[in-house]
Amino acid sequence: QVQLVESGGGLVQAGGSLTLSCKASGRIYSLGTMGWYRQAPGKQRELVASITSGLTYYVDYVKGRFTISEDNAKKTAYLQMNSLKPEDTAVYYCNAQGKASYYGAQNEYWGQGTQVTVSS
Repeated sequence: QVQLVESGGGLVQAGGSLTLSCKASGRIYSLGTMGWYRQAPGKQRELVASITSGLTYYVDYVKGRFTISEDNAKKTAYLQMNSLKPEDTAVYYCNAQGKASYYGAQNEYWGQGTQVTVSS
């Protein structure tokens, strides 16, 4: 099975920066769209950024501050977060669409999440 492992979360002061990484491992045939979601206590999980064949999408409240990128050779996606605000505090989850084998169906995979806390 394909696994996604996030890293890079932590505690940072407002205005600071963090870079999250999401590495895919296990039996992987191909990966398609990769994205980053976040979920704060009492809120729904929400998409913040995604990347598909180099094309990126961002929700309005992170535009100009966050940058999503991917390294296909390393099967890793990144989320560079700058000018962080306390409102960005949440558990961040990596998401990917892909196939585990040549004949396998396309599935959606989730990482375990990494905590990002922004203090004021």
